[in-house]
Amino acid sequence: MRDPSVSRSTAGRLSAERRADDLRRLRAERFDVLVIGGGVTGAGAALDAASRGLKVALVEARDYAAGTSSRSSKLIHGGLRYLEQLEFHLVHEALTERGLLATRLAPHLVRPVPILVPLPAEGGAGDLPRRFFRRSYYGLGVAAYDAFAGIFGGGRGMPLHRHLTREGTRRIFPSLRPDKLAGAIRYYDGQVDDARLVVTLARTAASLGATVVTSARAVGLTRQAREVTGVRVRDLEAPAGSPDAEFEVRARTVIAATGVWSDDMSRMLNDVGLRPKLRVRASKGVHLVVPRSAIVGETGLILRTATSVLFVIPWGGHWIIGTTDTDWQLDRSHPAATASDIDYLLSQVNMVLDRPLTTADIEGVYAGLRPLLAGEADSTSKLSREHAVVEPMLGLLLVAGGKYTTYRVMASDVVDRAMHRLGRTRSSRTADLPLLGADGYAAMWRDRADLARRHGVAVGVVEHLLERYGSLTLELLALVDADPLLGSPLAGAPEYLAAEVTYAARAEGALHLEDVLTRRTRISIETSHRGLESAEHAAELMGAVLGWDAATRDREVAHYRARVLAERESQLMPDDIAADAARLGAPDVRGFAADRGTDGPGVELPASPR
Repeated sequence: MRDPSVSRSTAGRLSAERRADDLRRLRAERFDVLVIGGGVTGAGAALDAASRGLKVALVEARDYAAGTSSRSSKLIHGGLRYLEQLEFHLVHEALTERGLLATRLAPHLVRPVPILVPLPAEGGAGDLPRRFFRRSYYGLGVAAYDAFAGIFGGGRGMPLHRHLTREGTRRIFPSLRPDKLAGAIRYYDGQVDDARLVVTLARTAASLGATVVTSARAVGLTRQAREVTGVRVRDLEAPAGSPDAEFEVRARTVIAATGVWSDDMSRMLNDVGLRPKLRVRASKGVHLVVPRSAIVGETGLILRTATSVLFVIPWGGHWIIGTTDTDWQLDRSHPAATASDIDYLLSQVNMVLDRPLTTADIEGVYAGLRPLLAGEADSTSKLSREHAVVEPMLGLLLVAGGKYTTYRVMASDVVDRAMHRLGRTRSSRTADLPLLGADGYAAMWRDRADLARRHGVAVGVVEHLLERYGSLTLELLALVDADPLLGSPLAGAPEYLAAEVTYAARAEGALHLEDVLTRRTRISIETSHRGLESAEHAAELMGAVLGWDAATRDREVAHYRARVLAERESQLMPDDIAADAARLGAPDVRGFAADRGTDGPGVELPASPR
């Protein structure tokens, strides 16, 4: 538990010194709950367990949100299309969580984004009955969506929908082709920087006393008879050949929240003849990022395609366009987008735009893997978005499936099972627990002009920081006060301050250049140079905090440069196999062989979970 004399923000500071202390705790102590996986579900489970007074640890093989949880469509949404599929329980659950996040838990990270549902124009006057039917059909669906949010949303946090004529639609989205448009319906969902939310969850768990360590790979389970008693962990930051690199973490309960790596956990049980009744398939989702100037519009779009839906979402000075939905059976740490994926997304969005987009418009591309509970369907788009919790062996709980929006429900469900095993009865508290940065955010936003004046920075700078750090903005402004150079823009990325890189290394657990350029900031997808022009400046700032010498700085920059070049090459490949081979041409900064598990040669153990 946290020392009450220490503030929440200080107790949740993930510094290099904190990591060293937490590593010592992992080696020396026994935990009530050990969580494997630093994505949104794992971080959420660690927070839920810590808030119930349990002694908690979390280990993550790479970085917070390094997998699926940093590569989503950046939406906190209720699943409008689930209404059409009559999956009312999923809509109810997701809208409840959306309301909580937007109004109580993380209003600094989750905010409304307007989205248009365009109504297609087909035929002439004879098509009027069909147009009326479509408007009524979609209108009823969006009205039901709003009604669900009002009844179940825990505080709506979003404006109501509105019907628009063709002219009204064109006024707010001039880039839509008029010949394809009979009008639209505007509704609202939530938008989030997915990686920042995960880091904030981990910090909030740490502020409650949880031990949280990245670059710590689970490589095996420890057991007594048929009961799991802990996990073998390898510290990927330990010097080569160090006798302390691998150690045992003792725990009364192990929770594996490993997403698309869930089947790897199952394989660790093969030697005792257990096969958990839980299979997860990976569905690849690819997104494009283009500059805001490439499309003229004030809202997002949701478009129906032959296989799924396509989102066009405003993202600061950019648009995010996605996503694909295809089966993926290759390397799971670094899923690769192909030229075919990119062409598909461009062809779909260009059907409704008056100025077609080309590859020259693309600033960034990212691919992620959704963990779907496997069923009999051939198409991943038909697999379940629900989640499951199973206990294949005493002391081991697996949680998988679900969607980003409902991470808190998944975390609560699996910790409920852990509490039952531990003989405890306290229920989840996370519905009423604001994340770090939420307390005081509304007042600080209201007084942002005064805050800017007191610290001698532009109001726009304060707004940018408040929307990323909430009330923790004061900590970044203190850095700038102490060193005005940190108030300067980062080289090659004028949307970000140098202070944000320093803060990521001091307080947010960033250990490598990639952590900052791809997750603490989104420079790797928001700049046409993919972060290459920012790498040296960022490495200098990080190195000053983490004690890097010149060789280490050069190595970090070289690793990052190789990663960008490999991703760019993969995006020229025609198919998944070729793209995967190209992407894996760049070694991971945390160790190539260790990162790839059984996807690479010479590995001792079953594919290692996150």
